Amino acid sequence: MIKTSRPFLGDDFLLETEASIHLYEKYAAPAAILDYHCHLSPKDIAENRKFQNLTEIWLEGDHYKWRAMRTNGVAERYCTGNVSPYEKFLEWAKTVPYTMRNPLYHWTHLELKNYFGITSVLDETTAKDIYNECTAALQQDDFSVQSLLRRMNVEVVCTTDDPIDALNYHQQFSKQKTNIRMFPTFRPDKAFAVENPKSYNEYLEKLSTSSNVSIQTFGDLLIALKNRIEFFDSLGCRAADHGLEFMFFDEDAKAKGSALFKKVRSGTVLDYTERVQFKCAVLIELCKLYHSKNWVQQFHLGALRGNNSRMLRELGPDTGFDSMGDFPQAQSMSRFFNELDDTNQLAKTIIYNINPSDNETFATMLGNFSLGIPGKMQWGSGWWFLDQKDGMEKQMNTLSNMGLLSRFVGMVTDSRSFMSFPRHEYFRRILCNLLGKDIENGELPDNFEWIGKIVGDVCYNNTKEYFRL
Repeated sequence: MIKTSRPFLGDDFLLETEASIHLYEKYAAPAAILDYHCHLSPKDIAENRKFQNLTEIWLEGDHYKWRAMRTNGVAERYCTGNVSPYEKFLEWAKTVPYTMRNPLYHWTHLELKNYFGITSVLDETTAKDIYNECTAALQQDDFSVQSLLRRMNVEVVCTTDDPIDALNYHQQFSKQKTNIRMFPTFRPDKAFAVENPKSYNEYLEKLSTSSNVSIQTFGDLLIALKNRIEFFDSLGCRAADHGLEFMFFDEDAKAKGSALFKKVRSGTVLDYTERVQFKCAVLIELCKLYHSKNWVQQFHLGALRGNNSRMLRELGPDTGFDSMGDFPQAQSMSRFFNELDDTNQLAKTIIYNINPSDNETFATMLGNFSLGIPGKMQWGSGWWFLDQKDGMEKQMNTLSNMGLLSRFVGMVTDSRSFMSFPRHEYFRRILCNLLGKDIENGELPDNFEWIGKIVGDVCYNNTKEYFRL
C-alpha cells in the first residue's frame, strides 16, 4: 500500500499550511451562511419539504450532474427520463469516479460527509448502501428542508423570483417561527425579452394581472414593474438579478422606448438594434427604481444559452446545454453604469462573468464607479463554470491585485439543490488557503487578528452589511 501524506477530504482538505488551517478553523468555519443568490424553491422551504429518496434531493433538476452523466455516455432517460429513482442514482454513482478533478467529485463527497456523515467514496460498489442509508435518513424530521438549512448553519436564503410571482410562499414562511430568513429577489428578464413578440405579449398579460395595471404603453409597463418592485420590497426583497449576455446600452434607447414597445405590442419582430435599445430603455428605468429602494443589483453576464436546439425543444431551458460565451463586455458596461452614475442613481452592483478571459475587465471596471459606499461595486464570486478551485483562486487573486479582496461579499450557491451548501465551505477553505500561504511565505504579516477579520468579513460580515441583512 502506497502511503499518502493526507487522507482524502480530511480536516485539512484544501488547506496547505498551518496558517491556513488556523484561519479556517477560527474565522471561516464558525460563520453562518448568508446565501444571497440561489434558485431554491420557496415552496419547498415554506412547506418544509421532506424528500422521498436521495435521487429526489440530489439529482432532481441538477444540470451539473446531468451534463457530467451525458459526457460519460449515460442515456438521457437516466438524467431526465422516467426510470426509477435508484436506476438514476446508480448511473450517477457509476459516473462519479470519472469526475475526478472536476469540482463535482469534491462537492459530491463533501455533501455526503456534511449532510449524512458518510466518508465512503461513491462508486458503483458503494451505491446501494449509500442510497439506502441516505434515503432512510431523509425520512426523519431532522432531514426536512428547514432542518437541512439549520444543519448547514444557513441564516438567510435569497431566492430568485419573477415579477409576476405571487410570492405566497414567502408570505407563508414569514409567519413561521424559525431562525432562518428567506427573502425574494426580483428577476425581471422576461419583462424585456422581446425576441418573440407572441411570448412577450403573453407575459405582459400576466404582468398586467399581477400588477393590476392595463399595459398598453411603455409608461404602463414601467408603472406595472414599479408596482411589483413595491410588492417585493414589502416582503423584504434586498436585490434584483439579471441574466444577460452583456450589458445593453444605446444612446437612443430612452427616446425610442415608447415606439419600440408599440411595435412589439402589435406583434412586430424587432431587429437586433431595436432589441438592444428596448432592453436598455427598460433596464435603465428599473435600475433607477432599485437605487431608490437601496437594493443591490446583480448582473450575471456572458452565458451562451440553449445551444442544443433539439434538447431545448424536448427539455426546455436550464437543463445542461449552456456554455461560456465570448461577448464584448467592457464598453457597453461602462456606458450603462455611467448613465446611472451621471445622475447619482447607480445602486450597489455585483457583476459576475462566466468567461475567465473577462476577469481583469470586470475587476478593473469596479473602480470606475465605487464611490461613497465601501465595496459599492462588487465583482461576484466564480460563477457557474468558474465556481471551482481554479476559478475561485483566479477570481480572488485578480480581485486582490486590482481591487480590495477585503471588501468582497463572498460566495453564493447559485443552486437549485438543498445539498449545495458545502460550496460555501469549499470557497472558505480556498480563501483561507490563499491567505495562509501568503503568511507562511512572508508575503503577509502573521497578524492573524487582522487577517482573520478579513476572512470573517468576506465570509459573513460584508454580506450582512451590503445587503442589510
